[in-house]
Amino acid sequence: MRTSLNEIKAIEDHLFNRNHPADSLLFQANLILNIPLRDKVALQNSTYQIVEQYGRKQLKAEIEAVHQKLLNKPNSFMQRLISLFKK
Repeated sequence: MRTSLNEIKAIEDHLFNRNHPADSLLFQANLILNIPLRDKVALQNSTYQIVEQYGRKQLKAEIEAVHQKLLNKPNSFMQRLISLFKK
């Protein structure tokens, strides 16, 4: 179990460029020689991209909800803001 955790950490360090240059070269050489490791790196990278896209989608939905709440309600923030400039 510990070996797989170490491998995941090594992959994360590689993907997020947290390695020292020497460690980075060693990992890249290991990627060339170790096809299963290369597959794991590709899968973990894809997973991070999916999580990032999901997070962006959720954030956009939250921003849109706030936008609708502020601008589309009667006596909304936007109407009060416009009334300030009409005076």
